Amino acid sequence: MTYPIVDSSKEKMEKAVSHFESELHTVRTGMANANMLNKVMVDYYGSPTPLNQIAGISVSEGRTLIIKPYDPQSLKDIEKACNVADLGINPQNDGSVIRLTVPQLTGETRKEMTKKVNKYAEEAKVQIRNIRRDANQIIKKDKTMDEDVQKDAQEEIQKITDKIIKKIDDIAKAKNAEVLKV
Repeated sequence: MTYPIVDSSKEKMEKAVSHFESELHTVRTGMANANMLNKVMVDYYGSPTPLNQIAGISVSEGRTLIIKPYDPQSLKDIEKACNVADLGINPQNDGSVIRLTVPQLTGETRKEMTKKVNKYAEEAKVQIRNIRRDANQIIKKDKTMDEDVQKDAQEEIQKITDKIIKKIDDIAKAKNAEVLKV
């Protein structure tokens, strides 16, 4: 039997997993990836704008990101935003494009990146548990359900929670393996 609260909770949990995966795209792995720049916001004519909306981003030779602005006058703003974004990479402005050369990760940097991955994973798990808690509170307060139905709904939410948390652990484990791969 399906319950509306279970369905909506599952949907919220899936969104939390999607958010977690998008957070992981920003973690460096030693290879250039345009998704590393997803969080970079450029002050473009007074309003913060995502970098990928005002410039083309491409990968060259596997280790270099090339940012070519659609508006050449925004080059300095993009360079400034890349510095502010704390990417750990110094932008090189050649007058028409900005190059970001992704350095090889040292052992220490790899450990830092795995800590970051684990932090994102833990934040995602907390979100999942909060969704579970909220759903269980709604179920307990619903006086139209009898005790058996409430118990079934709570068990269903717990099964979904366990499955989603395992999925987050698997994603984090795969990302950590990618970061640690030399």
